[in-house]
Amino acid sequence: MRNRDGEDTAVILMDTQGAFDSQSTVKDCATIFALSTMISSLQIYNLSQNVQEDDLQHLQLFTEYGRLALENASAKPFQSLLFLVRDWSFPYEAEYGFQGGERLLERRLQVSEKQHLELQQLRKHIRSCFEQISCFLMPHPGLRVSTNPVFRGQISDIENEFQQQLRSFVPRLLDCNNLVLKRINGREITCRELVEYFRAYMTIFQGEDLPEPKSMLMATAEANNLAAVSTSKAHYVRRMEDVCGGDAPYMSSADLAAEHERCYKEAIKLFKATRKMGGAEFSEQFLERLDIDIEEQYESFIKVNNSKNLFKSMRTPAVLVTFMIVDYVLQEFFQLIGLDIIAGLFSAALCIAVVSLGIWAYSRYSGNLREVGVMVDDAVTWAWYNFLSSLTQESMHRAVAIGHRLTQNGTALHGRHSGDRRDNKKNS
Repeated sequence: MRNRDGEDTAVILMDTQGAFDSQSTVKDCATIFALSTMISSLQIYNLSQNVQEDDLQHLQLFTEYGRLALENASAKPFQSLLFLVRDWSFPYEAEYGFQGGERLLERRLQVSEKQHLELQQLRKHIRSCFEQISCFLMPHPGLRVSTNPVFRGQISDIENEFQQQLRSFVPRLLDCNNLVLKRINGREITCRELVEYFRAYMTIFQGEDLPEPKSMLMATAEANNLAAVSTSKAHYVRRMEDVCGGDAPYMSSADLAAEHERCYKEAIKLFKATRKMGGAEFSEQFLERLDIDIEEQYESFIKVNNSKNLFKSMRTPAVLVTFMIVDYVLQEFFQLIGLDIIAGLFSAALCIAVVSLGIWAYSRYSGNLREVGVMVDDAVTWAWYNFLSSLTQESMHRAVAIGHRLTQNGTALHGRHSGDRRDNKKNS
């Protein structure tokens, strides 16, 4: 969906199992509610018929984990809470919908001096944990729904009053102007970052006991820094893909290193500029992790870039074919002068080169014998860097030197002939 700013927003609707049934323990209920509240921007607290005092007490138990975060940050730990009261039977006291829900909520969360101190603290605690609290009163869907064992959601069986309130509730909930983007530590997070929070929270909730608030705060700080690492790494990969990705042409090693340095600095700057929890010392280890991840990505880009170099990709067959040609010429030469033993050695080397080229081509074409193909590549690469590369460079230098000398001699000869013609003209 698009929010009011025109940005694409992913809306995740997550249903959880009910709380305090015959199959759930207090730990199960607290875990479910704490997890869903920590990862959601809007928590819908689904209650039956009314908002009772025990419902508020359960809510305090679930939100107790936000207390430590409140002590370390000015912002409230959770964003929005919506009490959805189903089967509301007192429309004469508070009408259906949001307006009646607000009146009911105001009465339930009102703090009075006549109340016991514990009840006052309960209501203050709930308001201190959420940035926004609202309530919606939903009528009963009808007896044909509640008493029909084979009800499958037919609209015709649902009471008109329920349908009318549903048409009021859902559009307001999903209206682009009312979408609440998930924020952690005061910063809106992306889907990629949300995955890191999922992983961190699931890890600390896997034990037998409920985690301490400090453990949850540290998990949030860790996930917060991991999300910053993921975002910065994605920025580096995206910028490098633009200049040397699969569709980009081959770049020289120097140009690739320069682009890597530029994108690396941008990623590090983005990580440091991102708001993070835990302090600078805590974030230092994640900065080192980002550095390692970027280096690994850079190695991958180097391999991709080298694969675009036609000579490097065809080095093995080119070297083997050149070797076979030279080997064949030397073999014929030694046979011609009568050195058959040496010619036989060159003939054996020629057979080895032909077999190696055949295996290499088969490995590249079929995907089989990959280990042997890699061994052929490694052998050719070793020979190239240790012998052939230096010989090729030396031959090129000599060829350039000879060409330069021929050019100078030609220029000098041309100058001498021109001088002779001028002398002949003067004498005549």
